[in-house]
Amino acid sequence: MRVGPGLTILFCTAALLRAETSVEIDLQEQRAYLLQNGRPVLASPISSGRYGHLTKTGSFTVLQKERSHYSSMYGKIVDANGNTVVADADADMQVPRGGKFIPAPMHYFMRFNGGDGMHAGYLPGYAASHGCVRMPERYAIAFFNVVQVGTPVTVFGRTPVNRYYSSQPQQPGFQRRPRFGPVMGPGFPPPPPPGAWWR
Repeated sequence: MRVGPGLTILFCTAALLRAETSVEIDLQEQRAYLLQNGRPVLASPISSGRYGHLTKTGSFTVLQKERSHYSSMYGKIVDANGNTVVADADADMQVPRGGKFIPAPMHYFMRFNGGDGMHAGYLPGYAASHGCVRMPERYAIAFFNVVQVGTPVTVFGRTPVNRYYSSQPQQPGFQRRPRFGPVMGPGFPPPPPPGAWWR
């Protein structure tokens, strides 16, 4: 019996929904891993909390999911003409006359500890957030559509100092983590294409 691509995707979706899902976030390596039944199936580069706003380590669960979330605390301040005055602003900073505070977008938000969560965002190549775990949008979408409220999230490792990361995951031959054993196969799949079934 031949199975078409649409049916194959349906079977894969059903299998992922039945699998036990968890997330592990490695602050040292600046990577987030999506696990199914304890095995990593997707690895994403991240930008976690910078010094002064470190992402807390520990065991958590996904508390909330919101596709179009905006920060209530961080964003930018623009003047009356829409020009950015303060690019990395706090909501309680003074706004110039005629200007306004614009909350930072945190799309595909998955809250797991207080105000911190995983979401789509800019990755400069190092830990740079206010505590959240930023991911490239395509990875954030993949994680968002597989995790549920209650999915376990483990955050571990120490945020590195003065270490620059590529925003692209080093798929073939990237440094394997002992946590998953010496070999994890040929590498993780590339990020899902836009419009894929998990969007």
